[in-house]
Amino acid sequence: MSNVLLRCGGIRASTTFSLAAYTVGALYPPPIATLISPRAASGPSLDPNSPAAHAYTASIEAQLQSLPLLQTHRSRSDADEWYETRPYFNFPEERRVNNLTAGALRGPGKLATAPLIRSRKDESEIIAFVHVGRGLCGHDGIIHGGLLATLLDETLARTAINNLPEKVGFIVIRTKLVQLQGRKVWVQGYVEDTNGLLLTDAKAMFVQPKYAKLLNTAANRQAMGEPDLTNDIPVHLADGNTTEVEMRQR
Repeated sequence: MSNVLLRCGGIRASTTFSLAAYTVGALYPPPIATLISPRAASGPSLDPNSPAAHAYTASIEAQLQSLPLLQTHRSRSDADEWYETRPYFNFPEERRVNNLTAGALRGPGKLATAPLIRSRKDESEIIAFVHVGRGLCGHDGIIHGGLLATLLDETLARTAINNLPEKVGFIVIRTKLVQLQGRKVWVQGYVEDTNGLLLTDAKAMFVQPKYAKLLNTAANRQAMGEPDLTNDIPVHLADGNTTEVEMRQR
């Protein structure tokens, strides 16, 4: 009888532990779990003038103002050597609509509120606080690296020259594979204007994660864009030539 009671007690303890572990894992999943299977989440209202959007933005602004790092910086012994400003806070609407970070990327779920900048009065140093929303992700849950580069570019530009480039228009981006080695790949890219003038270039190394086989590769291919494999079509090469490829069945 005592053995039966011990077994029953062991089963109950094991069940309780399993349920507790499942609950904790569901509420606080490990990072790799959210990468493999991101949590579904409805985005905030797309209408920036809706009551829900205003409430969302106000919540983000309140969180920004209560950041411990910001409060610490405001109370530093040299605080009087710094000033505070909000880029794009009073940006004219007619200019906002044609600006990337102030217009196209602005709104709930993206750059919900204007960045807050603490700058030395001699303009030699700044610290910028920026909230980035889930709508700015590359892979769900991870902010797009290109966006981070854009924000860094604008922040550096403010310190360096305190203005943005004057001309915008069509640009051409060329990329090519440089080297492939196992899970590592090197690519090189060039940004040109429509007349072929080189504006900037870069070389990057990408590493495929070990758990890549667990990811939804079909969704990634669809997001990147892939040729229609149902018909024979020419593949356009970077040098302007084309080559016919033998299409495979899906």
